[in-house]
Amino acid sequence: MTRTPRLAITVLLAVALFAVGAVGAFRSQRTDAEPASTRERSAAVPAAGSGLDGSIAALQARIQSVPGDWQAMASLGLAYVQEARVTADPSYYPKAQGILHASMRAHPQANEGAEVGMAALAAARHDFAAALRFGRRAQGVNPYDGNVYGVIGDAQVELGRYRAAFATFQRMVDTEPNVASYARVSYARELQGDVHGAVEAMAAARGIAGTRGDEAWASFQLGELWWNSGKVSRAAQAYRFGVAADPDYVPNLAGLAKVAWAQGDLDAAITGYEDVVRRYPTPEYVTALGDLYTLAGDAPEAARQYDLVRAETQLFRAAGVDTDLELASFETEHGDPKVALRAARAEWGRRHSITVADALAWALHANGRDQEATVYAKRALSLGTQNALFLYHAGMIRLGLGDRPGATRLLSEALDVNPRFSFLHAAEVATTLRGLGGGR
Repeated sequence: MTRTPRLAITVLLAVALFAVGAVGAFRSQRTDAEPASTRERSAAVPAAGSGLDGSIAALQARIQSVPGDWQAMASLGLAYVQEARVTADPSYYPKAQGILHASMRAHPQANEGAEVGMAALAAARHDFAAALRFGRRAQGVNPYDGNVYGVIGDAQVELGRYRAAFATFQRMVDTEPNVASYARVSYARELQGDVHGAVEAMAAARGIAGTRGDEAWASFQLGELWWNSGKVSRAAQAYRFGVAADPDYVPNLAGLAKVAWAQGDLDAAITGYEDVVRRYPTPEYVTALGDLYTLAGDAPEAARQYDLVRAETQLFRAAGVDTDLELASFETEHGDPKVALRAARAEWGRRHSITVADALAWALHANGRDQEATVYAKRALSLGTQNALFLYHAGMIRLGLGDRPGATRLLSEALDVNPRFSFLHAAEVATTLRGLGGGR
């Protein structure tokens, strides 16, 4: 009888690093957020196939032949979490929960793999308080595993505990300098408004990428950094590099579709996002496609995409995912502002990140409550993050209060950061500024 290799258990813990989805979450609603090597490290288990699918099959076979193998159960649970993210299929989350609980029942003490798996699952379901608890428990088992600090720091970011998160990320990179830890350094710098430093750290991550998939992932992150700072040509270069490294990594294709829109080719942008949605129909990409149809004047097709987003949100919720932040953002823009505000308040009750603060501010604005909204808009900008969407929201809230100079300043800053920050609102900002006498 063969034993499950310890290497398989150890390296599969790295799958959890980006299952949380916090690294770069600020840049966009996260989709397939992890480097390819962390997606596929379960291949260290002897597999009847290749990549994550093959590893899942091998782990399932192992558990069938050795029902008490708690390490294999932990690895399979973690692999299910990743499969959910790779396929955008939330039905894997209940499967992950079941097998991870089985691992903990079989070996309740010093089960680092199951603890990290539960942290990854909790984070994927947006229960970041639970993710932090499980991450701390994993740290207690093995304080020398850099992967654990990624899980902990990601949860701290999402809970709005930034000082603690940045210290955790520093400990991670000190413990294990690799693609994942450099990526977190990049994100910490971006959050604090140091875009140059963020690019530098992400370029370092790409420079030590061990696989073509990792290169594609890091290239996408670089592209997002350039895109969000208004550097379209540099973003396009990064996205193209990523496509060349791994043509199957969908986010880079979405990046190139954004570039097509920025360059004035709406048809190419729509075609690009149609391809992306066929491959990877996440709510983020489906919403983007709906927005592009709106720009093209195709209201029926836009409505169809928005209805699909609502259906997908229900599926995620049924699988145990907290979707209040996404619901708030979507309904503020495309649906019922009252629903948006309820969802945003509920999410703020759970965590105080700048992203949630911005969503709550914008939902309050949509409900005509600008005085209250300004408190949260300031909170969203409190780290000095250079985010054009946050600045736009804050500017429109100031305008709603009749503060024309404040609105002019914030809207101008939004365009200075990224004049193409939104399919729906970029042109609106320029028009609004002209009406305020701010030029553009």
